[in-house]
Amino acid sequence: MAPRRDTIGRMSTPTPSFTLLPIRTATVQDLDAIDRLEQACFPPAEAASRASISSRLSVFPDHFWLLEAQHGPDGGTRLVSFVNGMVTDQPHLLDEMYDDAGMHNPQGAWQMIFGVDTHPDYRRHGYAGRVLRHAIETAREQGRRGVVLTCKDRLVQFYAALGFQDEGMSTSTHGGVPWHEMRLTF
Repeated sequence: MAPRRDTIGRMSTPTPSFTLLPIRTATVQDLDAIDRLEQACFPPAEAASRASISSRLSVFPDHFWLLEAQHGPDGGTRLVSFVNGMVTDQPHLLDEMYDDAGMHNPQGAWQMIFGVDTHPDYRRHGYAGRVLRHAIETAREQGRRGVVLTCKDRLVQFYAALGFQDEGMSTSTHGGVPWHEMRLTF
């Protein structure tokens, strides 16, 4: 929501006219909404393809966490934010994991995070952190060793505030950009 001037000229953000629904895991019926949001959030070289998302949903739908908003009684729902990733015993996030859902090991030690997506209209309200904290808590409850993700320089502090440690530059060349590997060990 775009800021606007209030009655005395101060900038304010309008009160949202929606209700956030409880975070849930995905189903294959969520493919269209997830794909649209992925494409809106990442440059083409970094965004997961529809085929990759579909493959992930068929193998590990319970490792997609979705936050939706209900817009009025008849306004329908809209995907606000989601987090997704596979589970593996591999301690580092490898580029091949993004497109090979078969590398998912339901009993694996590490929850990998492939993406933290938030719709541009809903950014800067804490929704990404809310969904990521939910994914972290789920991984903890499942007995994982921790959570691993990669991020760009500008997001290191965001993830550090959630408890992740910056392990330096990743070996990932995903999307042709440099990435930091971040780890939260339980």
